[in-house]
Amino acid sequence: MWRGQAQFEDTRQHLQKQPVVGQWKPLAPSNRGQELQQPEPSAKDSAGGDENQSVAQLNVSRLRSSSVEIREKGSEFLKEELHRAQKELKLKDEECERLSKVREQLEQELEELTASLFEEAHKMVREANTKQAASEKQLREARGKIDMLQAEVTALKTLVITSTPSSPNRELHPQLQSPSKAVFRKGHGRNKSTSSAGAATAASQGLPVEPVSSEFKEVDSILLAEFQAWKESPTLDKSSSFLERIYQEDVGPCLDFTKHELSELIQAAVEQNTLTIEPVATQALPVVKVSAIECGGPKKCALSGLSRACRHRIKLGDSGNYYYISPSCRARITAVCNFFTYIRYIQQGLVRQDVELMYWEIMRLRKEMSIAKLGFFPSEM
Repeated sequence: MWRGQAQFEDTRQHLQKQPVVGQWKPLAPSNRGQELQQPEPSAKDSAGGDENQSVAQLNVSRLRSSSVEIREKGSEFLKEELHRAQKELKLKDEECERLSKVREQLEQELEELTASLFEEAHKMVREANTKQAASEKQLREARGKIDMLQAEVTALKTLVITSTPSSPNRELHPQLQSPSKAVFRKGHGRNKSTSSAGAATAASQGLPVEPVSSEFKEVDSILLAEFQAWKESPTLDKSSSFLERIYQEDVGPCLDFTKHELSELIQAAVEQNTLTIEPVATQALPVVKVSAIECGGPKKCALSGLSRACRHRIKLGDSGNYYYISPSCRARITAVCNFFTYIRYIQQGLVRQDVELMYWEIMRLRKEMSIAKLGFFPSEM
């Protein structure tokens, strides 16, 4: 049973239990046979009957008013209960709406968090792939440099081993060569000494020594001091006075070609040790990679822009561009490469000589650069 109805029933029963003022009792029914024997009511009995009738009417009106009052109270109570139920329902609706909003907000935050996590994961994968590619590239470059250094060390060991007192290696001891070939030698020289120590050793062992030249040498104290200061902490930085002077007097003029932009690229490649010089086949047309771009041609120098027979070409690093060069330009580039190769050997600690001997070797390499920039080059080029 509903709560409002239960309270209404309790109120009605409570009112029924209360005594009614002036309540009258019904008269006992009479028999038909005795109606004739009873006497007629008197005036006093008539007055009493009217009084009883008025009391009965009063009781009926009271009952009616009580029932009306009960109905009104029950109606008000039901209205209050209905209002209270509507209010509770409204509160529950508001709570449901609030919970729905919270759920939508949580779902949106979850979606954003999932998207950000996926984006971060993809970013980490891309960074890992980039680092892996860079590491693989550095590994390939390191292996290439190791192979190059091993080849150079092997070549140096071969030169040292093949030079014996009975059969000296003329490439290792240029002072044993003839005067016409003492200045220019075929190929790229690496760590070659032109000091007089070799001649003294050969003379002490009774070997025939050919005279190098009739010129005399004298040490420049300024240049020697600059070299000694550089050798204490050897570096390829141009800030040192030793290398700054050589750049201004020898390297810069020797690599100053007509094509200035290409000249700067060649100097940078020489400094980074990424320059490649290779011969061009003369019997057939040169075969190069499809991606390579050839500048100049077998009959036109890419550095001077002049029509010359170009038997060599150069490539700068991994660019894939090939440039044909004339013998004169090749001699100038080679002279600079020989100088940088020797100072790199000194920087790496591969040269085990006296300071003065290394100084004279550097002066010889500077002399080669000076001769090459003036246009002189051997016929083998």
